[in-house]
Amino acid sequence: MLLFDYASESQATRRSEAKGRYDAGLVLAATLLASLGVVMVASSSIAIANGPHFGSFQYLVKHLVFLACGLVACVVAARTELGWLERHAGWLLVGGIVLLALVFVPFIGVRINGARRWIRLGFTGFQSVEAVKLILVVYMASYLVRHRDDVQTRLLGVVKPLLLAGVLVLMLLAQPDFGSATLLTAVAVGMVWLGGARLRHLMLLALPVLPALAWAATSQDYRVKRLTSFLDPWADPFKDGFQLTQALIAIGRGEWLGVGLGGSVQKLFYLPEAHTDFILAVIAEELGLAGIVLVLGLFAWLVGRGFVLGLRAIERHQRFAGYCAFGVSLMIALQALVSIGVNLGVLPTKGLTLPLISSGGSSVMMTCAMIGVLIRVSYEVSRAEASMLQAIAERQLAEVRP
Repeated sequence: MLLFDYASESQATRRSEAKGRYDAGLVLAATLLASLGVVMVASSSIAIANGPHFGSFQYLVKHLVFLACGLVACVVAARTELGWLERHAGWLLVGGIVLLALVFVPFIGVRINGARRWIRLGFTGFQSVEAVKLILVVYMASYLVRHRDDVQTRLLGVVKPLLLAGVLVLMLLAQPDFGSATLLTAVAVGMVWLGGARLRHLMLLALPVLPALAWAATSQDYRVKRLTSFLDPWADPFKDGFQLTQALIAIGRGEWLGVGLGGSVQKLFYLPEAHTDFILAVIAEELGLAGIVLVLGLFAWLVGRGFVLGLRAIERHQRFAGYCAFGVSLMIALQALVSIGVNLGVLPTKGLTLPLISSGGSSVMMTCAMIGVLIRVSYEVSRAEASMLQAIAERQLAEVRP
C-alpha cells in the first residue's frame, strides 16, 4: 500500500532523475573528529608556538587554514561522479607516481630530518604520499571492478595490482617512509581480499613479501633503534626511548578523567611532536581514559559507516563505489590504529598522524578529500536505492491499472 501511494505521488518522475542523499551520520562523525582536532591542536601546540603574527595560536591558525582547504576538497570530492574517478583511475595512478618522483627533484623536493617526503608549493610544502593514499584506493577499486573474475580465481589476477602498489611502496622506501609504505601495503592487500581474492593466493604472496619487509625494517640503524626502544623504552629513557616514555608518562597522568583541558605538563617541551604524531598522549593526559574512549568511539563510528556503505553498494552492484568505500575506510582505520598504537606503546614509533585530529596540512586536506569520496558513495548508493523503489512502485502501479 505504501509503495502504491509513493507511485501515485511520483508517477511523473523518471527513474533517472531519482535524487540521492548524503549520509548524515558519516558527516557528523567526521565533523566531531575534526572539531576535537581543532581543540586539541590549540591545546597541545600553545607551548611551542612562537609565530610573529599569531603568537601562541600559530599552529592553530595553520591547522584551521588547512582544514578550510580540506573542506573545499571534501565538497569537490563529494560532488564528483564516481564514474569519472573510475574512468580516469589509470591517469590518477600516473599522477601519483609523478608526485612521489617529484620529491627527488632538486629545488622541488624538500628534505626534512633526513627524509625527502615533501614538494615545495611556494608558501608551504605538500607531502606527496597523502594524495597517493587516495589515488591508490581509487585505482585498486577500478582494477577490482575490471578484473573481478581474475582476482577471485587466478593468482596472476592478485599479483598484478599488488605489483603496481609495490612500485609506490618502493618509491616510499626510497624517501624513506617505512610507515606509509607499510600502510599502503596493508590497504592494497586488504582491498584485494575484500574483492574476493583467495586466501591461499595471498598467503603465497606473503611468503616473499614478509621477509622483504622485515629486511627493510632492520636495514637502517634508526629503524632498529625504534624497534629496540619500543620493546623496552625505559632502558634508555633520555635518548632512543625518550618519545615513548614521555608519551606513557602523559597517558599515566591522565588516569580516568584527565587533568583538565589545557592542563598537560608533558606538552611543555617534554613530549616531542605533541601536536602531530603524539597528540593522543596529550588527549589522554588532559581528558583521561574517557578522552581515549571518545576518540576510539568516533573512529569506530566513522569507519563503521564507511564499511556499511561499501556493503550496501556491493549489494546493489555498484562495485566501484563499494570498493572505494572499503579502501577509504581501511586507510583511515589502519592509520588511526597505528597512530593510537604508537602513542600507547603497543607499536613501534612511526611518523603517522591521527586522521582529522593531528596538526598536519597535507594529511588534513587529503583525509577530508577521502571523507568527500565516502560522502559521494553514500549519495550514489541512496540514489540507486531510490531509483529501485521507484521501479518497484511503477511496476505495482502498472499491475493495478485496468
